[in-house]
Amino acid sequence: MRNKLTATLLALTAGFAFGHGDIEMGPNKGRILELSTNETMHGELSEKDGKFHIALLDKDMKPVKVEAQSLTATGGTRDKPVKLEVTKSEGGFTITAPKSGEWLIVQYKESDSAKPITARMHYDTKKCATCEHVEWLCTCSAKK
Repeated sequence: MRNKLTATLLALTAGFAFGHGDIEMGPNKGRILELSTNETMHGELSEKDGKFHIALLDKDMKPVKVEAQSLTATGGTRDKPVKLEVTKSEGGFTITAPKSGEWLIVQYKESDSAKPITARMHYDTKKCATCEHVEWLCTCSAKK
């Protein structure tokens, strides 16, 4: 898993060198993480008091009740990945936020027998010079 994580982080780091990328925002102004291969399940990631909340949304961006779904999370750096505690509730999942500059990698499963879907995000809390939003929520490059 460490080799797979390392390769993925290197590929994603190269993408960030060229700008913010196309960040999609959810109905509650959180960042959308794709949690399916066919865009039928999304996670809306928001942060408050050092914790992330991931609310599940369907293809129409409507809330989905959390029942059999599961989520695991890893944070940290390429050299020192750290498993993050995930708390499940009817409204979604809560995760302790990694430190600024670190990665958040989540693996979502629709059920115990389902294949996991992996979503990644670089958690950068610096302010964007163009739009003044924190980098992990910056959408200004999508407007260009």
